[in-house]
Parts: sequence; structure tokens; C-alpha cells
Amino acid sequence: MTGMLRPSLRRSGDFLRSLFSTWYNALITLALLFIAFKVVPPLANWLVLDAVWSSPSADACRVAAGACWAFIREKARFILFGLYPYGEQWRPFLAVLLLVGLVLVSANKRCWTPWLLAIWPAVISAVLAVMTGGFAGMAAVPTAQWGGLPLTLLLAVVGSAFAFPLGILLALGRTSDMPLIRSVCVGYIEFVRGVPLITVLFMASVMLPLFMPAGVEIDAVLRALVGMTLFVAAYFAEVIRGGLLAVPKGQFEAVHALGLGYWASMRLVVLPQVLRISVPPLTNTLIGLIKDSSLVAIIGLVDLLGASKRSLSDPEWLGFYREAYVFVALIYFAICFSVSRYSRRVEADLSARQKH
Repeated sequence: MTGMLRPSLRRSGDFLRSLFSTWYNALITLALLFIAFKVVPPLANWLVLDAVWSSPSADACRVAAGACWAFIREKARFILFGLYPYGEQWRPFLAVLLLVGLVLVSANKRCWTPWLLAIWPAVISAVLAVMTGGFAGMAAVPTAQWGGLPLTLLLAVVGSAFAFPLGILLALGRTSDMPLIRSVCVGYIEFVRGVPLITVLFMASVMLPLFMPAGVEIDAVLRALVGMTLFVAAYFAEVIRGGLLAVPKGQFEAVHALGLGYWASMRLVVLPQVLRISVPPLTNTLIGLIKDSSLVAIIGLVDLLGASKRSLSDPEWLGFYREAYVFVALIYFAICFSVSRYSRRVEADLSARQKH
């Protein structure tokens, strides 16, 4: 037991010595300790000790010195599920479970089989069917009433699922030897990357219906999903193109020497190396997609952030915006942090496999 503790104590001692190794490190350490002393206790008091956790009305919160978590308890279902009918909110809850379960199954390497390609459309179709309703005794709910966490997850999961293969094709097209395909891909990527996502969503929601024939209407959620997919695909394409340029030329010469065709060489040799190289920037782009889903508010959709803003319009609970934004920030942090940690694990696993 003593032998096991010694390395841990040695590492702790090295860490403490590094905090005061030089005069400027010591100064930074002391400054950070002072900031923590000034910030952490008041923040802990506001978040926990002086907070109001349960109250039938906002009166107790208005005289309290801490956070009003009673507001979150009162508005949690609206923040999470938006305008979806109250009595049917088990359906968006089930949709969230299906989407989270799909992501968790896809993250498990033991499930990386051809069956996974069939599971994705099946689960997404089930999510859309449950949310839409109109069968099996479930009331039909238009997409105008969708919102909250299910809408955010749907845009992020489905958008990334379609954007990733499209990004691969665009990257391969941009590095193609055929001038026409290369020009089309370059033009698309540069055009999309040169405009903000808000512009793409605005075009998809407002301008696109003007060019449609009379009587033809495209659903608002579908327009937002298509706009976000096309936008993120351009960024995925640039990330993957960077990975293609980072692959040693000897790898391409080797696949030509083996007599492999273009698609076989890309699938078996080149793209696995590209994806290993591109894990960190792909993760950054995916996290950006998750956070940018809040921009769908510009086209009238009520995502997680939009639902929290609307919950603040209740006259009984006016003024508790900090609690609402902290609650939503924690949800976004949990999602993005999980994605980041998983990507680091994948990157470490791929690096270890390459060494062996």
C-alpha cells in the first residue's frame, strides 16, 4: 500500500512545486487563489446555500438572496419541450431518449457494423413519427409546436449525420483531377463558408418558398435542417481536405502499386488515416453545430434557448433570466463536453493503434 502511495505523493509534490517554480508562476498562482477566494464563496452562496429550491410562487424568490431554482422547477417542462402540448410531452421525452440512445450506440466501437447504417434511418424515422403523431391514438402535432431539447438534438444529430458524408464527397471533389467537379466543389465550399449561418437559414426559410410552385410548401423544420446540413458540410469538407493533404504521398503511391481502384483505395487506406488526423477539427465543427442550432430562432423555431427565453415572459416569474440561462448553459455544456471527451478518447485510441 505504501508503495502505491509514493508515486501519487511524488506527482502531487511535483505539481505543487510547479505552481511556485518561478516568481511569475508564484505570482499567477497567488492571483488565481485570490480570485477564487473572492468569487467562489459568493457564487456558492448564490447557487446553493441561499437559493430557493421550491416555492409555489415567485414571492419567496424575490426576497431571497440566492438563485430561484423554483423557477426552473416550474418551467422545466416548457424549457425542455417548448410549445409541445403538455399532455403529450411523453412523446418528445421518448424522442430525446431515442436520439441519445442512437448516439451512445454509435459511439460504441463494438456496434460499428453494417447494421448501424440501417439503425440510423430507422431510429430517425421513429423519432419523426413519434413527434408528428396522427396514428395509434396519438394526436397530430405540427412542427410549429416542436421545440426545446428535442428540436436542438434533432437538428444537431440529423444535421451532422447528413453533413458528414456530404462533406467527404465535397472534399474528394475539391481534390479531384476532373476540372468541372473540382470547380463546382470549390465554388460551393467557398460560397457557403463566405456567408454566415443566419443568412443560410434566412434564405432557406424566407427566400426558398418564393421560388416554389404555388401550393408547394416545405416544412420549417425541414428547411432549417437542410440549411444547417449544407452549411456544416462545407466546413466538414475543408477539415477533411486538410486531412487528405496531410496523408503522405507514399500512401497514394502504395495503393496505386497494389492496383486498388479510386474508391477502394479511399475507403480502405486513405480515408481511415484522414479521419484519424481530422478528429479534433471535426469535433470543433460538430460542437459549433450544436451551439449554432439556437440560430433557428430567426426563422420562428423554438429551440432550447428560445424556449428558455419564452419562459421568462410569464408575468408571475419575470426577472429570473440568470437561472434560466444557467440551466440552459449546463445542458449545452453537458452535451458539448461529452462530445469533446469522446473525441479525445477516439483520438487516443487511434493514435495508440497507429503506434502498434
